[in-house]
Amino acid sequence: MTANSRPISPPTLSVVIPCYNEGENVALLFARLMPALDALGVTFEVICINDGSKDNTLERLLEAQKGEGRLRIIDLSRNFGKEKALSAGLFHSLGQAVVPMDADLQHPPEAIADMLAKWREGFEVVFARRDARTGQSTSEKLFAKGFYWVFDHLSDVHLPREVGDFRLMDRKVVDTINSMPERSRFMKGIFAWVGYRQAAIVYTQGERAAGTTKFTPWKLLRFAFDGLTSFSNFPLRVWGGVGAVVSSLAFLYIVFRLIRTMIWGVDVPGYESILMSVLFLGGIQLLTLGIIGDYLGRVFDEVKGRPLFIVRQLYEPGGDKDA
Repeated sequence: MTANSRPISPPTLSVVIPCYNEGENVALLFARLMPALDALGVTFEVICINDGSKDNTLERLLEAQKGEGRLRIIDLSRNFGKEKALSAGLFHSLGQAVVPMDADLQHPPEAIADMLAKWREGFEVVFARRDARTGQSTSEKLFAKGFYWVFDHLSDVHLPREVGDFRLMDRKVVDTINSMPERSRFMKGIFAWVGYRQAAIVYTQGERAAGTTKFTPWKLLRFAFDGLTSFSNFPLRVWGGVGAVVSSLAFLYIVFRLIRTMIWGVDVPGYESILMSVLFLGGIQLLTLGIIGDYLGRVFDEVKGRPLFIVRQLYEPGGDKDA
């Protein structure tokens, strides 16, 4: 069964869960998730994506599938990253509504009921807004606020505050996202970019059930930069303005030196001023080349046209199937 071969009666709800080294959380996740979904009174499926985990995540998922016929497991050939693992889950989802969520129970499964109620009112995207950030340091909170401020001012896409991947999307929204060919995927930006009728619910973010976060400060910084460059070309355009300012200042300085020489004669320029000018302009040039190189690398990735992810094995209820 694939995303392009819908069953006669698809489930009402698909829950998509990327997993990377979440072996400790699998049993805790299903002990809380399945009763919450059963209480909804709708047909559903749970899709777990093993994103090249190095622990026993896959084994734990397969063990959970033995007693649960509504669990589908996608085993990727290696670690592709959360954004692409999430894309794999969306592509293989079959539900009329789809909810991505994390495996660490920071996204409470009980909140899905409120999302489903909003969806039945006619909203096509229902995003969950956390009432507070838990488990984060002051520096991480300040970094998040700074990122949202920069993103809103440099991009045409507005990201809802305190909203992650936890949301409900109508099938038409998921199909739109699946049809997007880009390979550099910042899913929060894509979710916001597609639009549709949106509503919000508020939830209290839970503590991580087990294990530690997979996002290091460097990965978060890189993730933020990827998000910005995916939805804005301002980092490219700004250096045209910087270059114009620097060139204007340099021209004014040349005029000043010419006038000074004409009035007071030739003097010996200072070593420090030459060194500062060379280092300053050289630094700007290298920084500009680095930003251009990052965009060029994205173009290179898009032109190659490699798939977003590679599925090593699909484990369907009642028997596994090769990808």
